[in-house]
Amino acid sequence: MAANQGERTRRRLSTEERREQLLSVGARLFSEKPYDEVRIERVAEIAGVSRGLLYHYFPAKRDFFAAVVERESERMLRMTAAVPGVPVREQLAAGLDVYLAHVAEHAHGYRAFHRAEAAGDQAVRRVYRRALAAQERQILAALAADPEFGAAFEERPEVRLAVRGWLAFTTAVCLEWLRGSELSREQVRDLCARALLGVLAH
Repeated sequence: MAANQGERTRRRLSTEERREQLLSVGARLFSEKPYDEVRIERVAEIAGVSRGLLYHYFPAKRDFFAAVVERESERMLRMTAAVPGVPVREQLAAGLDVYLAHVAEHAHGYRAFHRAEAAGDQAVRRVYRRALAAQERQILAALAADPEFGAAFEERPEVRLAVRGWLAFTTAVCLEWLRGSELSREQVRDLCARALLGVLAH
């Protein structure tokens, strides 16, 4: 019985499982330290793999960090995707609830994602900025599809700037909340919702 348990414990991970394991370790390390201070060898050590295997998945440190950022971006886009036919005002609170639950559950990944802008590597910063642009487009498309705002709303430059500013505001609030803010998740949700509706009302 013990031998069988040991065999199960040592089960070889699939390619996708190993990649996910490495990215999870990377998200934690990149959330704790600046990009330049994270050693790729440390990632391999924590994951229990050789450095050569890690480089098999990610040819260079910049590729590894870019993959961490991309993974978090895809998660956030999936979570905040608009529901067709449902007014933005109705979706906002529910969407923020899901978003904040993700932030709390995947705090390392969230912090790592937002450290990318400070990374010195231009390729990594481009991945981060593309991710933010995708979030912005997603919100603008939801506004354009909502009868309250209308398709022309999306094209107004002040709306685009307001949405971009709101994303920065929400990021700052969430990062502060993760540091141990006294606000509850519901209070953070309501604060962020009021901020977006407030800027769109003018």
